[in-house]
Amino acid sequence: MTTPDWVKHAVFYQIFPDRFARSGQVAHQDEVELKPWGTPPDEQGFQGGDLYGIINNLDYLDELGITALYLNPIFASAANHRYHTYDYYEVDPLLGGNDALRALLDAAHARDIRVVLDGVFNHASRGFWPFHHVLENGPDSPYVDWFEIKDWPLRPYSSTATKPHNYAAWHDLPALPEFNTDNPEVQDYLLDVAEHWINFGIDGWRLDVPAEIDNPPFWREFRDVVKSANPEAYLVGEIWEEAPAWLEGDRFDALMNYPLLGPILSFFGAKSLRNYTKAHLTFDPLDAEAFVTDVDEVLALYNWEATCAQLNLLDSHDMARAQWIMGDDATALRQATLFLMTMPGAPCIYYGDEVGLSSDGDPHCRGAFPEDEDDWDTDLLAFYRKATTLRHRYEVLRTGRVEWLRAEERTVAFRRELGEREAVVVFNAGTTTANVELAPDAVLSSALSLAWPLDADEDGLHLNGIPEPVTIPARSARVWVNAPAQS
Repeated sequence: MTTPDWVKHAVFYQIFPDRFARSGQVAHQDEVELKPWGTPPDEQGFQGGDLYGIINNLDYLDELGITALYLNPIFASAANHRYHTYDYYEVDPLLGGNDALRALLDAAHARDIRVVLDGVFNHASRGFWPFHHVLENGPDSPYVDWFEIKDWPLRPYSSTATKPHNYAAWHDLPALPEFNTDNPEVQDYLLDVAEHWINFGIDGWRLDVPAEIDNPPFWREFRDVVKSANPEAYLVGEIWEEAPAWLEGDRFDALMNYPLLGPILSFFGAKSLRNYTKAHLTFDPLDAEAFVTDVDEVLALYNWEATCAQLNLLDSHDMARAQWIMGDDATALRQATLFLMTMPGAPCIYYGDEVGLSSDGDPHCRGAFPEDEDDWDTDLLAFYRKATTLRHRYEVLRTGRVEWLRAEERTVAFRRELGEREAVVVFNAGTTTANVELAPDAVLSSALSLAWPLDADEDGLHLNGIPEPVTIPARSARVWVNAPAQS
């Protein structure tokens, strides 16, 4: 199996387009009534974030160390989250239309920033033109077999128990008619959509609920079509549980790595976790030994190519924000983020986490990015910038092999090794200073330099009590790290 090399070195930023930035450059927005920016996200409606707003913030994203964007759906839709697609060939006019996507791709690519789009191919919407055609023409429509219809006439708005909707719909929601993906015409349509936007210039697809399309040959052909158009295109699936069958080289390059998210928040946020569950995720306090066991199991699930291409995240638009789950402990968030930056797989920052956004799950986690910098946690933002800098600076943190060195109480230590380079990483998630002893063979090099903190004038970890640089003693001697609380 081979995966796109750029992904292994990327730092992603996930954007919910309606809530990231409003540019004032979308003419169509002058003709409609938008919600005020910052309206509570539990209210329906559109707040007017658009693709030009993303372009206007590329300097900010560049400074944050972002090299790839993952955008939630951008195609024409009657929902602010745009998972209710009604035209797969048109970017939503409220986002600026196709011209705005062209401008975003050109501007991002000029900065070596990739752009991955959300592909929603399991279901469409009631406004999707073939479904509307069936609604108007009944069984006489040539698109009748694009959907799984039980009887006639269609009931797309019925909500009564005696006469519910009468067609297959995602999660039984009548607004989301499911495609009949066993129909070759439907398959051809979806494959053409996938190829069209790759040819337009996007750098990959994040596939929404792909397991709902239980058709491995379709996904194999999907991969063939996309990779033929661009061999370096990234295919990542939204599957919340362990799913090795999807990463055998014939379907996806990677998955959204939710199984890694659980132990990370449960360990670093152990003392302040909220009572929260989502899908297959549960958050219960973990000690170091259980944490390492869980993380090691995730790292062993897939071959190394796939592991280095995983989309690693702490939260997303579908769940509560990481800081909220960890009881608004910003220090725990910093540790969890830094740990993500030292793991194989592409780290992904959910928009606004870096300035302190904290909230319960959908829809609250989809709040507007604060326009006023006075509302930002600027210390946290500075930390995120340093954390991404660390990852970009040392390739060993991106693709080096992982070997665990210690797991005891609230401290963990591991080594990343790549050729003749190594990094020794130590975390103390406890509330008191820890004297972390490493075995004589824990460090292979004869000398190490302190890599974190990045600033020489900051107080940081000490190796054998001596600040950087440090010479490692004879291999018969132990190495110890004096690690301050939550460092």
